[in-house]
Amino acid sequence: MAQQAYVTETDNPGPAPERPGTRLRRLASRLLDGWRGDPRVWRRGIVLALLALLLALVMVLHAHVPNRIGNLGSLTETFLPWFGVFIPVLLVLAVVRKSATALIAVVLPALVWLNLFGGLLTAKTDGGGDFMVATHNVNADNPDPTATAQDVASSGADVLALEEVPAADVPVYEKALAPTYKYHAVEGTVGLWSKYPMTGVRAVDIRLGWKRAMRATVATPEGPLAVYVAHLPSVRVKVEAGFTARQRDRSADALGQAIADEPVKRVVLLGDLNGTTNDRSLNAVTSQMRSTQGAAGSGFGFSWPASFPMARIDHIMVRGVDPVSSWTLPRTASDHLPVAARVNLDTTS
Repeated sequence: MAQQAYVTETDNPGPAPERPGTRLRRLASRLLDGWRGDPRVWRRGIVLALLALLLALVMVLHAHVPNRIGNLGSLTETFLPWFGVFIPVLLVLAVVRKSATALIAVVLPALVWLNLFGGLLTAKTDGGGDFMVATHNVNADNPDPTATAQDVASSGADVLALEEVPAADVPVYEKALAPTYKYHAVEGTVGLWSKYPMTGVRAVDIRLGWKRAMRATVATPEGPLAVYVAHLPSVRVKVEAGFTARQRDRSADALGQAIADEPVKRVVLLGDLNGTTNDRSLNAVTSQMRSTQGAAGSGFGFSWPASFPMARIDHIMVRGVDPVSSWTLPRTASDHLPVAARVNLDTTS
């Protein structure tokens, strides 16, 4: 007898693939599970809410954090942008804790941080600029000064400032930069290289007892430009003394006075100030000049340490000229990143 084979058809081919919208709804449902209808969401997380309020207060009132104890105010202001790291941490803890009170409280430091630093996250760089400047703390222990000099010279800067140049390495930098810069001057451990003639070169007394600052008048195509190069004293964080910056602060005051007395209308300051523009101890300088990074840069422009930049202590500041763009240059053999900016010297247009 012939046997017949039959194929059984079914209307149930298996579970249909889950739609992305369905997965999102299920995930949201899990996250909300335990929130809805639970009055404790408002009572939980009070400590987290208080921490969020404290964080907001520190950021808002950072100028009132006293410096009398270990220069705590300056230390806070140096790393103020990094206070934003605590915001997502508090947010995650609030979600894990299932605290509506903490979630609402976290909004406050988020708004404060965005008000202080949100502008740095937007691109402000414009094209153009008729003059380019750059500065680099080359590190006295730089293992390859020739390569470092060639790297920063390749940026195309019209004027280049170098800080922390040991006397033994001055000839090395002079030789490496000679093909690009016809004019240069060195005062102590700082130097200035220029494509245009320089006059009025002299050391600037910043109350150190040795030379770590200078000024020169550069004869640009748009007229005279006073260029200051400075390397303010280093600061230290010590367990027994806190943020020790007294010598740095005195030097900043002296530098600020020298710039205030400068008769040339157009002024550029290049250098390592060992502090950020938020640090009140640099007010003698920052109150009369504009930071090119703050005015025309994109991002925070952190320059130190080069391996993992956490603070912008290398600066380009201007007075009487318009910043157009500002940025950090690629890493060299130094422990600092070079920084550069383009400016408009002709401000009449």
